Amino acid sequence: MTSYLNAIILGIVEGLTEFLPVSSTGHLIIAGHLLDFTGPKAETFSIVIQLGAILAVVALYWPTFWGLVRPNERPFSGMRGLVLLFLTSLPAALLGLFAHSAIKEHLFSPVTVAFALAVGAVAILLVERMPAKNQVKGLDAITPTLALGIGCFQCLSLWPGFSRSAATIMGGMILGAERRTAAEYSFVAAVPIMFAATGYDMLKSWRLFSPDDFLILGVGFAVSFVSAWLAVKVFIALLGRLTLRSFAWYRLALAPVVLWIFW
Repeated sequence: MTSYLNAIILGIVEGLTEFLPVSSTGHLIIAGHLLDFTGPKAETFSIVIQLGAILAVVALYWPTFWGLVRPNERPFSGMRGLVLLFLTSLPAALLGLFAHSAIKEHLFSPVTVAFALAVGAVAILLVERMPAKNQVKGLDAITPTLALGIGCFQCLSLWPGFSRSAATIMGGMILGAERRTAAEYSFVAAVPIMFAATGYDMLKSWRLFSPDDFLILGVGFAVSFVSAWLAVKVFIALLGRLTLRSFAWYRLALAPVVLWIFW
């Protein structure tokens, strides 16, 4: 029962934080330590349940993803849309491939997460103070240069606690996208890079799991899907009225608490 309860708690944490600029990986590391669920199996479990959150985005934005398979009149469809997502995924995929072991060995700890939360929070506050360019509105206005630039910013998310969504949303805003467009592209662009990360980690770590573990993984996966669905719907609805500053203040408040508990 403890294992299933942990799966439910971690699934909720993953789903609620994956697409918000607060770092799902950081929150999962913190939650895992509080639940005494740590080690290689726990790290892989945290990565696998991200797949549930990814599929929630696929379900919410299914016309966009269907357009990638069956091209339509929209610019963000077919081969052009796939190339844009490839350009965004490439920098972090290459860096993650070569630095995968070092990242898991040195950066998956509450203390490093606390510093990443604080650094990311300061970055959000600085970006929100910049004059808004708002030159790019809507996914159809995304250009190859913008897609690659956002991909370079996405490399910051390899530091657990910084947040992939924070890195890509901030990158999009810095490069000229309006906040809502940057957020929606961040959601869509998460799918290929996170599918790749999940698959790569499972190939390397599947031997850690017994047949009984897969049912627990399924529980975490399902809970992550539902909570991510709700989080994305609410986040997009609020972006028209709110900035990212509230998430930055939350991160700044959380970072010293994490240091106090774990250091």
